[in-house]
Order: sequence, then structure tokens, then C-alpha cells
Amino acid sequence: MLPFSLWSAQEDIQSRLEQECFRCHEKQKIPSEAIYRRYLLKYSSRETIRRKIFGYLSHPSAQRSIMPPQFFNKFAIKAPSDLDEKQLHELIDAYIAHFDIAGKLRILPQE
Repeated sequence: MLPFSLWSAQEDIQSRLEQECFRCHEKQKIPSEAIYRRYLLKYSSRETIRRKIFGYLSHPSAQRSIMPPQFFNKFAIKAPSDLDEKQLHELIDAYIAHFDIAGKLRILPQE
């Protein structure tokens, strides 16, 4: 079990992730998990995914997006994030941790 201070920090980052990222994706019916899978299939490394998401959120453009060009016929390019660099990195890390399956796999010991 996590100490209260770590648990509280995790709750705070999850709440911010919900408010800053997932809420808008849900409202526009753009599944965050599908977007993460696109990043994972294209870039595979968490560090590259982190850099690409940061680049897009800092300076959004169709060229920087993981989405296909026709996506922007229905959805507008996102406005640049107004979060500072530290907050943006924290939320990107939380986003990756939320969807990354490596942290969710459990290998059971053989008997």
C-alpha cells in the first residue's frame, strides 16, 4: 500500500489528467486509448512517445499529429497547451502510465 502522500499525489495527477486531457477527448468522442495505441505502434519506445506528444501539445499541427490527415476534416487542430513544461511532462508521463500495458502485466511464478 502507498503512503498517504504518494497516494494523494497519484490522485491529484489522475484528477488533472482527467480534467486536462480525457474530458476533452470524451466530449469529442476521440478515444484516448486508441490514440495511445497509435503512438505505441508508430514509435514503440516510451521516451519517443513522450517527446512526440510533448512536441504536438506544445506546437500542434497536422504534420506533428499521430492522426491521419482526414482526421482534421472532422476535428480542428488543438490549441497549444497553456500548461508549463513541467506540468505538461507530468501529465504526459501520467497519460503513458495510464495506458501502458507493461506496468499492468503480472507474471505468476511457476509452481
